[in-house]
Amino acid sequence: MRNSSIAVCLMALCSATVFAQNSARSFVHTREKSAIRVPAPDAPTGLAKIFGNLGPKTAAYDPLNGWFVGGPNSGLDEFMGLAFTPKANAHVTQVQVAITYYSGDDQVNLSIYSDAGGVPGTLIDGPVTVTNLPAGGACCALAIANFPSGVAVLARTQYWVVADTPLSGTGADFLGVWEQVVKPQPFAFGNGVWSPAAVPAGAVYGTIP
Repeated sequence: MRNSSIAVCLMALCSATVFAQNSARSFVHTREKSAIRVPAPDAPTGLAKIFGNLGPKTAAYDPLNGWFVGGPNSGLDEFMGLAFTPKANAHVTQVQVAITYYSGDDQVNLSIYSDAGGVPGTLIDGPVTVTNLPAGGACCALAIANFPSGVAVLARTQYWVVADTPLSGTGADFLGVWEQVVKPQPFAFGNGVWSPAAVPAGAVYGTIP
């Protein structure tokens, strides 16, 4: 991880935690571009839900509010992570997250990290580069990353889905938004001034022995 400051915000919502680099500037409010909503994809056949906070298919997330994800060449250089804690030992094979595209290269990296005291620690698997992302300000398509070999995760242990970009080259100018859950439980973080925030939306699927 980079040596820049990371603000950690904790909340009790589906065992989820969010971290944001330079988070005092991360939250963004937009306008929905279309009243026509594309239903979110179905849960993958044959896989169990390990974690999820997505809403119904036509309201899977809030397309009006979210957190910036931007590469170092986007002008923001902000990455995001969503924590999840499996209830049982499992293998993660797919991640679905509400990351939408605004500008730059149309791609973002998704990875699985261990936890290190409430923030992402060591890279376990990835990055998986996801392209052709949903358009910003619309709902409810998702960015989907597959981990075919299966990422082993332990029960009652926190892990992270991290969205970031390469440090340089293709993808370093990506700018998008990780949209928040439909009905967030508010919490606040402070960096001189208190600011409201909400957890980004996503789901983790895999196999449970």
